[in-house]
Amino acid sequence: MNTSDVTATVNSAPGTPNNAGGQSSFQQPQSLSEKPRRTARTLKRRKFDDDEMSLPKKLIPVSDGKNKRPKKHQLNKLSTIPHVKWGPKDDLKLILAVQQSCDLSMVHKCVKFSHKPSYQDIEERWYQLLYIPEISNPATKAIATLSIEEKSAIQRKTLWSAKEEVILQQVEASSQPKIDNFNTMLYQHPLVFHPSRTAKDLMIHWDRLRQYSLLVDQTVQPLNLGDTVLNFSDVEEQHTDEDLLAHHTDPVLQNELRKIDRRHKHEIKKLEEDIRQWHTMVGGPENGPFSFELDNETYAALRGRLVRYLMRSKEITLGRATPTHQVDVDFSLEGPAWKISKKQGIIKHHAGEFFLWNFGKRPIYIGGRPVIQGCHSKLYHNCVLEICSLKFTFLINSNMVNNTKNSDKAA
Repeated sequence: MNTSDVTATVNSAPGTPNNAGGQSSFQQPQSLSEKPRRTARTLKRRKFDDDEMSLPKKLIPVSDGKNKRPKKHQLNKLSTIPHVKWGPKDDLKLILAVQQSCDLSMVHKCVKFSHKPSYQDIEERWYQLLYIPEISNPATKAIATLSIEEKSAIQRKTLWSAKEEVILQQVEASSQPKIDNFNTMLYQHPLVFHPSRTAKDLMIHWDRLRQYSLLVDQTVQPLNLGDTVLNFSDVEEQHTDEDLLAHHTDPVLQNELRKIDRRHKHEIKKLEEDIRQWHTMVGGPENGPFSFELDNETYAALRGRLVRYLMRSKEITLGRATPTHQVDVDFSLEGPAWKISKKQGIIKHHAGEFFLWNFGKRPIYIGGRPVIQGCHSKLYHNCVLEICSLKFTFLINSNMVNNTKNSDKAA
């Protein structure tokens, strides 16, 4: 065999007969200068089930379930789990209330927290403060950061213990005690009453006990029903639906009514403030012909079907008023004005004459002649202004105009 010849061995395709034990030899000439092409990359091919089964068990990846990501619906369930936030004030209220009453159910019914926890939440939080240092230590440090005023306000509103109420119940209702008597009571029982209690607090709580007939000299009088004993059906027949509804008050309904009343009062106050800032006076509808006398402060007036506008400055703006844009003459008070621009035009008085400038897209008709956008026209006494089916009569106060002319000439 020559050195320039290279022998290659190739496996025959499956299903075809093989020569010489399943191998066929052939010679391929190749130059000595040419080198075979090689690559360092590994050929990736698709793995089949039999290849995976042939791997040892240590190389087969097995999921242990620890790093498994939760599904989307599981995340939604986790996000909807309620989380009760306990602040330092709530923890202080809970600790003081439990120390005073020794009853978690009483704490749940009587103590007002910053949120509305359930009985299970209160019980769980109390056990955490007792037995879990990782929670109780930060909570204690947070309580220590509260100011003295905040702590004293919470301590004064804490629950009353049974021993405190027993001592207060010994004071008879007929004795009419004063503030000095409760001061003496505090000095006599310093270990029973909470250190934050004052004589005024004792007097207020005693008065509350007296109202509910819980003092020693008070007894609850039984109802005098007479000889006949009424059953439930007899009592139900004596009451009507009107009587029941008269004494029933819905807190949600009352709250909504208060909100509506407050909103209406706010709107009324805002309108009263806007009236003071208006430069024109608006009059109501008149019966019969529209006739009135212009005072010495009015240059002219616009008479409409329902209202009149008095011009008391040398320049007024015409248009449609909005919450963010105010004008001197609001055409929306006369009628439908949604097609009128916010600033439709101005009326200006100069040298005894009145001129109207139109800045809006809609034309203004003066005596039947249109004044388009960007143009102006002179106004005469008793001329008719019309815009978007709204008609006004322009009236000039000749006395005021003459006085203005004379004062300008004298100046």
